[in-house]
Amino acid sequence: MRILLIEDSARLRDLICEAIREIGWKIDAFETAGDGRSALADAEYDLLLLDLGLLDEDGIDVLRDLRASKIQTPVLVLTARGSIDERIAGLDAGADDYLAKPFHNGELIARIRALLRRSPVTIMPVLEFGALQFDVASRQVTCQGTELGLAPSEKSLLELLMRSGGRVLAKSKIEHAFSECQ
Repeated sequence: MRILLIEDSARLRDLICEAIREIGWKIDAFETAGDGRSALADAEYDLLLLDLGLLDEDGIDVLRDLRASKIQTPVLVLTARGSIDERIAGLDAGADDYLAKPFHNGELIARIRALLRRSPVTIMPVLEFGALQFDVASRQVTCQGTELGLAPSEKSLLELLMRSGGRVLAKSKIEHAFSECQ
């Protein structure tokens, strides 16, 4: 699972990155819309977490541009703009969900899981290879029904390999998948 975060608050970026990594997902985080757009052009993401009050561009404009470009990556808006009219505007601009700040990390993770369960971009919610099964949302790996106790990094590598469909992956692709939050 790879998530893109575009959030201008350094403190909140760090807290979200920490929460996401704790459950074994990968996250790339950027301060500006420009940097986030570049990341979207260079890599595939399962989900975008987008602040609306960015320094260089309004997040609503970013969202509209993404949807106009036919990018279907699920978007969870994280913003201080919490009035009903602002939430409606965000959802109408193309957001899949909307979470007003401040929020609890548990709710953030639950909303991410919900989006990933219904996402058309997520290739398969449960990846399978022979007797091996990997539930992407819950991060549970089983073999013949028995749960395997893998480390988060092992789960991430397994997911990458299982999604490759048996194709050989370049070292650079594996390294990029394991790059740290910026």
